[in-house]
Amino acid sequence: MMYKPRRMHPAAVIFNFLRFMKELTFAIVAGFLAFKGTSFGYFIAAVIAVVVLALVFSFLSWYRYTYRMEGDELRIEYGIFIRKKRYISKHRIQSIDLTAGVIHRMLNLVKVQVETAGSGIDSEASLKAVRREDGEALRTMLKRMGEQPEDTEQIISDKSANPVKKITAKRLFIAGSTSGSIGVLAALFAFVFSELEQFIPDHFFEASYAWLIGLGITIIIGLAVVVLFLLWVLGIAGTMIKYGNFTIAKQGEELFITRGLLEKKQLTIPLQRIQAVGIEESMIRQPFGFATVYAEIAGGSLENGNEYSAVLFPILKKDEVASFLETFLPAYVPEERRLVPIPGKARKFYVLRSMLPVLLVAASIMYFFPQLNWVSAVLFIISGVFGWLRYQDGGFLIKGDRMTICYRVWNKRTVHLFHRRIQAFEMMQHPLQRNQGLATLKLSIVGMLGAGKHFKLKDLEERVVDRLFDWYSYQKKER
Repeated sequence: MMYKPRRMHPAAVIFNFLRFMKELTFAIVAGFLAFKGTSFGYFIAAVIAVVVLALVFSFLSWYRYTYRMEGDELRIEYGIFIRKKRYISKHRIQSIDLTAGVIHRMLNLVKVQVETAGSGIDSEASLKAVRREDGEALRTMLKRMGEQPEDTEQIISDKSANPVKKITAKRLFIAGSTSGSIGVLAALFAFVFSELEQFIPDHFFEASYAWLIGLGITIIIGLAVVVLFLLWVLGIAGTMIKYGNFTIAKQGEELFITRGLLEKKQLTIPLQRIQAVGIEESMIRQPFGFATVYAEIAGGSLENGNEYSAVLFPILKKDEVASFLETFLPAYVPEERRLVPIPGKARKFYVLRSMLPVLLVAASIMYFFPQLNWVSAVLFIISGVFGWLRYQDGGFLIKGDRMTICYRVWNKRTVHLFHRRIQAFEMMQHPLQRNQGLATLKLSIVGMLGAGKHFKLKDLEERVVDRLFDWYSYQKKER
C-alpha cells in the first residue's frame, strides 16, 4: 500500500490548524489590546474570518499532501497553489523518529519525522499524523538495509545483543529533584511578569505592596519558601513529563530512545552519527554522585524540539556510567587513568576570569547600596571558588586515537571523542598566556544542523598543546 499515493490521517487538519493559530497568537493578542476600547466588533469579525481561513487552508494543506514509496525513495507532493515534489533516497536518511502527543495517542496515531544530514531547521519530511502501524511500517521500509545475519530471531531474543535499559521511578524523581529547573522557572516567571506588568493597574501594585509590608518579615520569608517549593515541585513534574518511561535500546548499529508521558517520542540514533559522548555533572548532582550521559549528534534538525546534545540516559550514579557505556557504546568506556591536569600557574587566570564579570555588579552594589557591601564580598568569594573549581576540573587524556577532555562552564563535562571525528584542531594564545608559556586548545566536531560544536581547554602548557597538535597531525596522516 505504501507504493500508492497516500494522505495523512484527517487529524492532520487539526494539527495544521493549531500550527496556524499558534503563529497568529501574537497578532490576535496585539489586536485585542489595540481594539478593546473601540471598533471591537470589527476585531471580532476579523478574528472569525482568520479562523475560517485557517480552517480552509488546514484542510487544503492536508488534502494536497501525499506521500508514497517508489523504489528506494520516499516521494512527497505538497502545496496548495504551487505543487512541490520532494524525493528522499533512503540511503541519505540519518534517522526516522516517531512522536505521539496526547491527541495522537488518543487516536492511535504518530508523527513521523525523517532526518537527513542536511535537514537544517526543519525535518526533511514530517508526516504530522499517520496510523501507528503505517508509521512503523514506513520506518522499517526507510531504514538503510545493511547485511543481515542468517539467524535473525536468535539475535533478537538475545538480550546481550539487543540490550534495553529503563529508568526507575525513584531515579526519575531524583532527576527531577536535582534538575535545577527551579532557576529556569523563576527566570521565566520574572520575564512573563515583566511583560504583563504594563497591563496591571497601578492601584493593584500599591494595594499589594501595602499588604505585603503589613505581613511582617517572618510571613514574607514563609511565602518565599512556599513559592520556591512550588517551583521545585513544578521542576520535578516537568522532568517526569519529559523523561517519563525513558527507555534506551540497542539493535544492530542503532540506538532507540523512547521517552515522555504526555508526548511520547521515539528517537533513532545511528551509531555512525555519534561524534562524541559526554558525561555531565551539574552543581546540584555532583555532590550526590549523579551524572547525565549524552551524545553529540551530527546532522538532524530543530523541528522536533531536541536539544543540540541527545540525552542517552537522564541520570546515573557516577560508578554506573562505565557499565552503561560498556553495554551500549563500548568504544567510549572511560579510562581509569587520571587526566593530565591544568598546570598550577594557570590557576590565577581561571580565578580572575571567573571574578571579572562579578566586578561590575559588586561595584554597583557598593555605590548604590553601601549598606549591602557584604553582598559584594559574598559574590567575590563565590566567583573565586567557582573559578578554582573550573581550574581543578580541567584536564585531558590521550589513548591511541581517542581523546578525553574535562572542563567546566557551569556544570562539569567529561567528553570522549575519536580522532576521526575531530574536524579542526586549533591553538590560541593571548599576550598574557604567551608570557606564561600557556595556550588554549580548541577542538571542533560536526554538531546539529551540520554546524560546528567546539570544545575549549584553556591555559595548558604551550609545549603540551604542541605535542597534542603532533598527535592530531600524525593520526591524520595514519588515517
